[in-house]
Amino acid sequence: MKKVLVLSAVLLTPALALAQDLSNLQRLATSFGEIVDTLIPVVFAIALLVFFWGLAKYILAAGSEEAKAEGRRIMIGGIIALFIMSAIWGIVTFIGEATGIDTDPQDVNAPGVNIR
Repeated sequence: MKKVLVLSAVLLTPALALAQDLSNLQRLATSFGEIVDTLIPVVFAIALLVFFWGLAKYILAAGSEEAKAEGRRIMIGGIIALFIMSAIWGIVTFIGEATGIDTDPQDVNAPGVNIR
């Protein structure tokens, strides 16, 4: 454990001393934000499709109680997934607005010091 701490301290010292250009870090953070922004609607759509898949299974299982139970289970899973994702999204937005943090990934700026 000590070796890891010492090695990370040695490797991160130039970044902490601003002896290193941090524009790559800024690009990495912006790229990560763009990827997450792209994936959020996809995950919401998948959860919605899971709900509708369960609904279709429930409706089409006219006589079979076990197929109805499976459809009901899938629908409940889809609803829970949608609720959790929207709740987390709302909480993150609320905390960001309450603290004045901009949650737009396009505006990520790496810390730095103007030498001039």
